[in-house]
Amino acid sequence: MPTEREENIYLSKLSESAERYDDMVVFMKKVKGAADSEFTVEERNLLSVAYKNTIGPKRTALRILSGIADKESSKGGERVGTVQEYSSKIEEEIRVIAQDVMDVTNHLIESSTSPEGKIFFHKMQGDYYRYLAEFEKDDARKEAAENSSKCYQAAYDLASQELSATHPIRLGLVLNFSVFHYEIAEDREAACKLARDGFDEALAQLEDMGEDSKDSTLIMQLIRDNLTLWQPENEDDDEE
Repeated sequence: MPTEREENIYLSKLSESAERYDDMVVFMKKVKGAADSEFTVEERNLLSVAYKNTIGPKRTALRILSGIADKESSKGGERVGTVQEYSSKIEEEIRVIAQDVMDVTNHLIESSTSPEGKIFFHKMQGDYYRYLAEFEKDDARKEAAENSSKCYQAAYDLASQELSATHPIRLGLVLNFSVFHYEIAEDREAACKLARDGFDEALAQLEDMGEDSKDSTLIMQLIRDNLTLWQPENEDDDEE
């Protein structure tokens, strides 16, 4: 007979297949409650997928509404208030999800005995604070950005010590932390340096890639794509 933990993992996979991600979050929180040891790689990934697909459509909706607000403003602004009011509803939904992520991952960081687990969840916290910084204003944006930076830095410091340069978690962290520098901190130089260093370090260790080589290669390509986008042509002389 399956344990409560195993049953909720199965239900989480079922809800993922059915694309019912709110349910998936509920089941993964039950896994956390039933866990008598730290999350496995599979459980970490399931939790990440659940939250990412819950918040993803809301982030997309906000971007769409922002574009509509701009169009309405150019037409005289009569409907801008209506668009902004609807956007505020979605913003609050994102805040609720982000706070839930913090509550869940704080517990998982404390219960993680492996550096890999701690790095994964610190990075996840950095991501969700970054999502808040995408739309918050003034002091709230500053606070979200500072928290995002702190979480990413905690993950990066540990990853630099504990994970190989080609490890997909470390590469994913480099990718997302550099996006934070570029989009939230608006520091192109820091973004390019982090991305370039992470890419070059991984490139130097390509022969040491293990079973995660496919994931690592894909993330390296995304980092490379960002570098191409971020670097002016006259600074690209050292890139192939």
